[in-house]
Order: sequence, then structure tokens, then C-alpha cells
Amino acid sequence: MALRQSFSLKLQQKLSPQQIQLMKLLQLPTVALEQRIKEEMENNPALDEGKEDEELEEEQEDDFGREEISEAEKEFDFDDYIGDDETPSYKLNTNNNSKDDEEKQVPLSGGATFQELLEQQLTLFNLDDEDQTIAMHLIGSLDDSGYLRREVAAIVDDLAFTQNVMTDEAHINKILQIIQHFDPPGVGARNLQECLLLQVKKKNDHSLLTLNVVEVLENYFEAFTKKHYSKIIDRLNISEEDLKAVIAEILRLNPKPGNSSSASSKVVQHVVPDFHLTADDDQIQLTLNGRNAPELKVSKGYSDMMKGYQAQKEKPSKSQKDALMFVKQKMDSAKWFIDAIKQRQNTLITTMHAIIRHQKDYFLEGDETLLNPMILKDIAEEVDLDISTISRVVNSKYVQTPYGTFLLKTFFSESLSTDSGEEVSTREVKKILQDNVDDEDKKKPLTDEKLSRLLNDKGYNIARRTVAKYREQLHIPVARLRKEL
Repeated sequence: MALRQSFSLKLQQKLSPQQIQLMKLLQLPTVALEQRIKEEMENNPALDEGKEDEELEEEQEDDFGREEISEAEKEFDFDDYIGDDETPSYKLNTNNNSKDDEEKQVPLSGGATFQELLEQQLTLFNLDDEDQTIAMHLIGSLDDSGYLRREVAAIVDDLAFTQNVMTDEAHINKILQIIQHFDPPGVGARNLQECLLLQVKKKNDHSLLTLNVVEVLENYFEAFTKKHYSKIIDRLNISEEDLKAVIAEILRLNPKPGNSSSASSKVVQHVVPDFHLTADDDQIQLTLNGRNAPELKVSKGYSDMMKGYQAQKEKPSKSQKDALMFVKQKMDSAKWFIDAIKQRQNTLITTMHAIIRHQKDYFLEGDETLLNPMILKDIAEEVDLDISTISRVVNSKYVQTPYGTFLLKTFFSESLSTDSGEEVSTREVKKILQDNVDDEDKKKPLTDEKLSRLLNDKGYNIARRTVAKYREQLHIPVARLRKEL
């Protein structure tokens, strides 16, 4: 096989380390940005808090005036020292606030976990070592909602391979019944039907209402979930009022008993708005959350160290050259990071101002029907940035308005044509759709076909399948499941 040489032209676009760093910083929300800055300060001693000095020394060439710089030093690539891959994973929750800022911490509760509560109740039973192992394995197999989702046959195999416990399905079911008597009621169920039945039977109430509830859950659960109420009334020979009482009793039960116990052990998440927006008459005021604009500078100690190396008259040793290159790398890294933070601030403000210009009527009134059609491309073209950059901003940033705190991407929507040819936002259509569902007669809820006709009557050209799509996006069930007695 002959070898051939050839020339070819190829266009290739590469992002610089600074651009990559900016893209990563752009998609961080406020709290994550504080953590990222804290990490950068810990990893780079040349980065410091505070305002920049008014007159910053110009970076001098790495030339000591005594010998030519070697080719190896000329080709020295500082980017190798500042790759983002070297940054460790987030491991701190400390806020990077100044001493004058009010420190606000997210409260955490230290209660026992769901599994720990069950294990405490298990100690009340005098089980032998093997049954204790099976019970602990079953408790560990429950999900956050308190259900046992794994098949009992699979658990038999798990115990044999991992615990060296040889048992059968019947014995595991026997141990599971013990756990199903624990609090909270309904724990250890295999499905929703069993969960609700466990809660009802634990009440040990023999009233007619409870007997009807058990009958519905045991024998007519599918009809109940599909809201075939007339079928249940005929089969049980009860009145509509009796069924209403049964439904009300079932709705009082807890479909996720595990969550009620484990909620106290979960972290309380707070949304920290990146922007604050106020509307006064016809004026809109926008401010960036101060935590997005930290005061950072290059450490004066490192600047003095650089000047000290350059001021010395003696020929630098190899170790001094290595130290100088290390200092330069850290200072460059600090400057790049400071510049990236400033670019992030400018990008956020520029993007948000563009969104305000597109949605001014909404921000003045707070009426969702005033939202204009707006896509990422509209904002990207206006601020002369890439669509991917705008996407990073709007998918992770919140704005606090007089009408609530919203993710920026909620203000984006496609357009829809009306009979008059006007372009309106799909958010406007969804709002009208939601209002119609809220105001409908729950005994005869509106079908997608009827909702489509209502919207068409109001001038919105929308098909039934589009109504179904918007309804699902709004998490509105089908008409049959919205039916009430």
C-alpha cells in the first residue's frame, strides 16, 4: 500500500479556556456561584476579596535581562495549569459574603430518617437473628414513599446471595406483615391499593362507612380510580351521598406514608432570585442580586512577589524561575476568573433587559395573557449572543417580581395565530385553557373537543390534539378523571 501526502483546508472552531470557564459560570445560579468562588479562592491563593487597586501594575515580560528565554519556556502553556478538570467537586456550603452582609443559612432539621424510625419499632419484636436480618433487608428495600417495589421472589435471591439467608416467599411475606403494622400506617405496601387498605384496616373501625370504604378498595378499586361512580353505586346499592362520604374518607388517607416521616430529614430548598424587578407606574427597575457581583482582585502579596523576582539583580536560579512561572500562572488564572465573573454579570443584565423590553406589558401588569411570543432566538439576536448562551442564562436564573419569583425560561413561549392574524403567546392560550377548566361544571367536565371549540369561539385557531398537548403540559387530567359527584 503506497503512502501519499496531501494538503487540505479545514475550518475548526475551538473555545479558549476562558470561554469555557465563562460558559460554566453562566449556568450557575446564585448559591452555586458563591460556592464556586469560594472553591476558586481556596485553590488559587492569588485570588483575593476586595476592590481592585486604582492603579494596577502592568504585567512585565518574563525577561531578567541576562539571558535569552529558552524555546521550552517560550512554548510554556499556562492553560495546562488552569484547566477546569482540576477543580474538585463542590464540597462547601459557605456563602462568600463580605463581613457587612447579613449571613443567612438554610435551616436543616436533624430528625431520624424514615428507615431509622422503622428500625426502632423493629426492636419491640423478639425476632431471632435470621428474621431480624430479613426484616432489616425489607426495611432497607422500601422506597422514599414507603413502598416495597421489589418482587418478593427477587428478595429471596437477594438474601441468599448477599446475606447467606435461605428462605422462601411465604416466610418473607410473614415478616413483611409485621412491618406493615408499623407506623406510619400503610408502610410496606406493594401498591397503592394495598397501602390504602392497610390504613383503613388499622383504624379497626367497623362502621358502615368504613365497611363501604374497604369494599370499594378491595373489589372496585379500578372503577374508583377511573371514576366510574355509577358502576360502584349500582354494585354496592348505595346512594350518591354515601359514595361521596366514601370518596372523602379515601381522600383523607395518605398515598405516600414514607414521605410523611422522611420529610423532616430532607434539606429545605430555597430559591434565591438572581434579579429583583420592581414596577412603578410606567417604569421598571431591575437590579442584580449583589451576591452575583462579588468584589474580587489579584492578591497584592502575589503582585509584590512578582515585582520582587523581577527587581533582583542576581541571575535567577532554576528554582526561582519555576517559582516565577508558578506565580504568573496563578495570577493569570485569577485575572481570567475575575474577568469571567464580570462578563457573567454583564451577560445577565443585558439578557434580562432584553427580556423586559419584550415583556414590558406583563411586568407592568402581571397578567399572563399579556405575555408576548418570545423564543431564545429573539433575545440572542437582540443582544448579539449565541442561542446556547441565552439558554444557559434563562434555564437556571430566577427573577423576583411583584407577582412572584419565576424562572426566566417561563417567559418564553411559541406564537399562535388568531382569526385576525395576530400573533399571540401560547402562554396566553394555556391561561385561558386553565381558566376554563377551573370554571367548568365538575359533574360534567369539558372534554378536549369542547375546550377546543371554546378557544376557537374566542378566535384562537387551535386543534383538539393541541389542546390535549397543552392540557398535559399544565398537568390537567382528562375530563373523565376531573369528574366529581
